[in-house]
Amino acid sequence: MFKKILILEDIDCISIGVNALLIENFSFEIQTAKYCDDAYLKIKKAIIDNTPFDLIITDLSFKNDPSRDTQIATGEALIKRMRDEDIHTKIIVYSVEDKPYLIRSLFSKNAVSGFVVKGRESSNELVEAVIETAKGGIYISPEFASVLNQQSLFEIDMYDVEILKLLSEGFAQDDISRIFKQKEYPSPSTSSIEKKINRLKYALKANNSIHLVAIAKNMRIV
Repeated sequence: MFKKILILEDIDCISIGVNALLIENFSFEIQTAKYCDDAYLKIKKAIIDNTPFDLIITDLSFKNDPSRDTQIATGEALIKRMRDEDIHTKIIVYSVEDKPYLIRSLFSKNAVSGFVVKGRESSNELVEAVIETAKGGIYISPEFASVLNQQSLFEIDMYDVEILKLLSEGFAQDDISRIFKQKEYPSPSTSSIEKKINRLKYALKANNSIHLVAIAKNMRIV
């Protein structure tokens, strides 16, 4: 079982509730943070002191504090920073976010160990997630377990994301083709770009390009 964990949550009542829940069910050391920057410093200091955290439980969204100069604004950004720096601490995401693409990418790109959606049964699920993660497994809230097996989510690659970003910025297919050629991306022809856009419309169930961009933004792809 874990010995030392960090809870990253900016809402006091939720942080206190999670803390109490873990104290009731486990016997490890618990530290808390309200800001991603503070959590990052705690993580780095713990590594330097040779007493690293075994687990981090974090939200994804954090309310902006105008009185602070924020460097890491979201849980996603913190997770990415950790993985970029080869910090392999196990992570359970505890969030209200329920976007399939986001959940899938957290597991596939950022190697999180668990995803628990805040809700009526989330306390029990969080305990189960900690136990499963401690065993070396992964945990995802039951209603979203199928997300990891949805083939449409696997079809979105870096070039698709680039197309979606360019569409959201108002570029036409011809413009996107030109940009792809400049960057020496594969399949840069206008017809190839059109096929990619049509595939994305089908995968994301979009009626047109405007609807596609709206869905992509809602799913936090762009």
